[in-house]
Amino acid sequence: MDTADTALRGQNTTAGGRLYMAFELGEKNWKLSLGDGQRAPSRCTVAAGDTTAVLTAIANANARARCHLGADAPVYSCYEAAVNLVVDSASIEVNRRARRAKTDRLDSDKLLSMLMRYYAGERRVWAVARIPTPEQEDDRSLHRELERLRQERTVHTNRIRSLLVLHNLRVRSVGGRIWTHWWTRQRELLAPGLRAEIDRECDRLALVRQQIRLLEVQQERQVRSGAHPGMALLAQLAGIGAGSAWTLVRELFGWRQFRNRREVAGCLGLTPTPYASGTSEVELGISKAGNRRCRWLMVELAWSWLRLQPGSQLSHWFNERFAGTGKRMRRIGIVALARRLAIALWRYLEHGEIPVGAIFKPRDVNTLGA
Repeated sequence: MDTADTALRGQNTTAGGRLYMAFELGEKNWKLSLGDGQRAPSRCTVAAGDTTAVLTAIANANARARCHLGADAPVYSCYEAAVNLVVDSASIEVNRRARRAKTDRLDSDKLLSMLMRYYAGERRVWAVARIPTPEQEDDRSLHRELERLRQERTVHTNRIRSLLVLHNLRVRSVGGRIWTHWWTRQRELLAPGLRAEIDRECDRLALVRQQIRLLEVQQERQVRSGAHPGMALLAQLAGIGAGSAWTLVRELFGWRQFRNRREVAGCLGLTPTPYASGTSEVELGISKAGNRRCRWLMVELAWSWLRLQPGSQLSHWFNERFAGTGKRMRRIGIVALARRLAIALWRYLEHGEIPVGAIFKPRDVNTLGA
């Protein structure tokens, strides 16, 4: 029997006349499953991006007429990643057999059945993603481009070093006056082809560094100008620089609304994942199911917080529990500190609660970077 047929047996899912629709999105086509929860779902395939065909599928006889719904019946839809719901694909139920069938049709039917259960009141059947507005998404482009450029800078410098090591030439840094002076003296020792390749790498490296400087200046200028009040508040704390404040606001605190500290930790993927069954109790570590950029950043800020905020309550908490332990326990402790620090910063921005014992940067500091 089909999953969608049995998902809500005995439940009143057609109250008010609802049509449920699940999308299985592909690069070439979309597969749709449509039903009302009482009859066998209808399925159809449309070309990817063909919204007219989607509307036709909703209005044709295989959808509303088959389900005996009126033309004004509401449509509830979902797809992986309303009223359309964007669903976290990792939260969708799967069969735990060692070998399980997986096709687009089965996936769309599963989405359809879970959509019916969701609107029948089972709100924890899956995790619904919160989608930023186009403006909020555009605000996140600057620091993401900056992240990619820094990765490209590392690629170019590593490539130049690798080419030099092949000829037993080693240099500590690539770029700057020291590099220019060294390369002017050594370049004639290399073969013409290799010399030309390194010159091209240097040209690309210079362009990337120029773009990085432009974006960093733009980022710091916007933080100073008060583009978002939360950036200036975070940048006032010792241990948090302009770039970190920018990323935390644009990725985490600027557009998301958290109701409690658990949601903050869950969004970062810093929540524990216990496994307890019978007499077996194992801690599997943090979930890592949240925003990876902010999770990495919070761990880095936790180390910076220990160094630049030694008198804070958070630093005392870490030192009492992990300072005298080994490297492994300190790594575990820094993740716990990152979770506590994220919650403290959220309370600082949301409720104005300054972290206990935290110090602010001097007023006369010319740069916001920590």
